[in-house]
Amino acid sequence: MTTFRPLHDRVVVRRLTSAEKTVGGIIIPDTAQDKPTEGEVVSAGPGARNEQGQIVALDVKAGDKVLFGKWSGTEVKIDGEDLLIMKESDIMGVIG
Repeated sequence: MTTFRPLHDRVVVRRLTSAEKTVGGIIIPDTAQDKPTEGEVVSAGPGARNEQGQIVALDVKAGDKVLFGKWSGTEVKIDGEDLLIMKESDIMGVIG
């Protein structure tokens, strides 16, 4: 098991899978599906430093469900799992 700890104001996000079938029951192939823009925070860095050098904690934490931009983050594979690493500013908000 690889341990990965994001630095500064970066977060690791696991995409939540989108529905593979429409309401009418039509199965959508993987190639036609949009990448989901909803995910779960796996881990978060300690925060960024402000102008006075103090660390400002992040608003998100592990376990939060978040919305992010369609092209946000960098895709990485850690322990065989596809994850995204992005800055907290790429996250639009926390769900629920």
